[in-house]
Amino acid sequence: MAAHAHHHHHEPAGADLAAAAQATLEKSGEQWTAMRASIFDTLARFDKPASAYDIADAVSKSEGRRVAANSVYRILDLFVAANLARRVESSNAYVANAHPDCLHDCIFLVCDSCGQTLHIDDDRIAGNVRHAAEAAGFSPVRPVIEVRGKCADCD
Repeated sequence: MAAHAHHHHHEPAGADLAAAAQATLEKSGEQWTAMRASIFDTLARFDKPASAYDIADAVSKSEGRRVAANSVYRILDLFVAANLARRVESSNAYVANAHPDCLHDCIFLVCDSCGQTLHIDDDRIAGNVRHAAEAAGFSPVRPVIEVRGKCADCD
């Protein structure tokens, strides 16, 4: 993924975000099934990164039938590959991508107190990480940049 200049995004929410996600997934050649829609909608409603188990529990309750976490993992992997979701590596949790049609290397700011996770796009920093990897003879695929600490509310 090449670094892109970051511009201000209109960040869709609710039905607009689901429509943007559906369009992005279908553009990649995948189908937007009822289960994928349900998992995406559930993920987008979480105000903090959610694990596959959190999502499976929530979808199971809303659909009145058990949804297995391994099924959710498969769909989340697809969402990450299609840029519909991002994985917060240090907590093995996921967030919906607020602008799925735009590629950036995300930088996550993870609060160790409350778990709130903010994401920022800074292509200059991500580009520097990619260039440093290349200078060391490494071919970077996806930089993982996470900053652990305390958010403004907990500080």
